[in-house]
Amino acid sequence: MSDDLSLRGKRAVVTGASRGIGRAIALALAEAGADVAVSARTKSELDELAEMIHAMGRRAIAVACDVTDPQQVAVHLAGGVLGEFGGIDILVNNAGASGSAKFVGHPDELWHRMLAMNMTSVYYVSKAFAPAMIAQRSGRIITIASIAARVGAKYIAAYTAAKHGALGLVRALAVELLPYNITVNAICPGYVDTPMTQANIANMVQRTGMSEQQARESLERMSPQQRLITPEEVARVAVFLAQDAAASITGQAINVDGGAIMS
Repeated sequence: MSDDLSLRGKRAVVTGASRGIGRAIALALAEAGADVAVSARTKSELDELAEMIHAMGRRAIAVACDVTDPQQVAVHLAGGVLGEFGGIDILVNNAGASGSAKFVGHPDELWHRMLAMNMTSVYYVSKAFAPAMIAQRSGRIITIASIAARVGAKYIAAYTAAKHGALGLVRALAVELLPYNITVNAICPGYVDTPMTQANIANMVQRTGMSEQQARESLERMSPQQRLITPEEVARVAVFLAQDAAASITGQAINVDGGAIMS
């Protein structure tokens, strides 16, 4: 692997890494040569993932952390990772959650939870790790957003607002951190074949009376390719953005959605 494609010697952090997209990204970064710190709320799943990364010959750290809690982010996550790795080269903000409700009568709790999980957590984690990247004058910040960061859709007002906010933060940081050779980008997947999407399917079944197969097919039809995206497809884009070859790409929102949103 050429030097501008290899991540050998790089140190990465992936939030929301215990399953789905985050897990795929953590493994892909390790496969490309990076040492990887993985974070989520469930420690047992993180330990298993860390063992898999160790088996690839990479260093791995498993850190249980609630990324909506700034104290946990600053002390447990950033403090633990920087203490162990001595620095950070790649940050992947993947932690997030979905939820839906009609806007009329929309639960305030859902609004606050969606913003906390999908937008404010990106702020907390990026803020915690940016100083280390600034000090070394290099870094990659990659936020997993959604096509909901690009367009609106019914019943997901809070989720859409949060993802739009996360993308706005990505663009602002891309400008502010540019002098330090830090790139900041977003990946905007469509529906991905993950436990989160399976939970969405179960919710559709409960609310509409559709069968599980019908609900899944309705999500598949949202893509011109008539399928769900795989976590590995998103992970490959993240790995590319983390490489030296992507040094000129910053402030971008890269859709991985089978052509659903062409802008």
